[in-house]
Amino acid sequence: MKKNGTAAAFYDLEGTLVSTNLVHTLAFYSRRQQGLLNTLRKSAGTLAKLPAFGITDLYSRNVFNEYFFRSYEGESYDRLRYFSEELFEEVLRPAIFDGTPELIAQGKKLGQRQVVLTGALDFTINHLMEYLGIDDYVANRLEFVNGYATGRVMPPVMASATKAKWMREYAEREDINLSDSYAYSDSISDLPMLSIVGHPVAVNPDFRLRQTAIQHDWAILNLK
Repeated sequence: MKKNGTAAAFYDLEGTLVSTNLVHTLAFYSRRQQGLLNTLRKSAGTLAKLPAFGITDLYSRNVFNEYFFRSYEGESYDRLRYFSEELFEEVLRPAIFDGTPELIAQGKKLGQRQVVLTGALDFTINHLMEYLGIDDYVANRLEFVNGYATGRVMPPVMASATKAKWMREYAEREDINLSDSYAYSDSISDLPMLSIVGHPVAVNPDFRLRQTAIQHDWAILNLK
């Protein structure tokens, strides 16, 4: 960890700052995209995949992301971007936890750089990041060929240990002192990113993260 530099607050997004997840975003696009749905047919296909998504997520968050985003294969980049503002207004903005704005505001008052690390797709959260006043963020990126999604996620896939690696590189590049920094997440899958900062915080934690936080005397926060 760096001994000098400024501090940052690193946030997971889904379940930590907002109540939505990747499935909600996919469902939104499925209702509006001719390609994603072929309207009802594709919706039925998406619903049929939900149990597999859940099992895969338990096995590996990285594998889950790569499997999940195949659902976007064949989608037009222009159409995905076109609906992103509507996604923010209808799905993401109403899902912001009540305590989220205050938490971010407190971090800004302390001079902490506000940084989000998320497994969501970049074009789906641009408006949300601006609305929340986030300074920097990193998200997953779909590969597009000739303007259409291949269903492949461009590396690095933002999940688990990859987030911690990105944070270390970011801290080195931006002169961030990780010992003085905070990290916030709701999931045990983010244990690597929580473990490399001086102030890990379990937010709306799942059972395993809550138990880990209690064992290590980490702060536990409820933003709901």
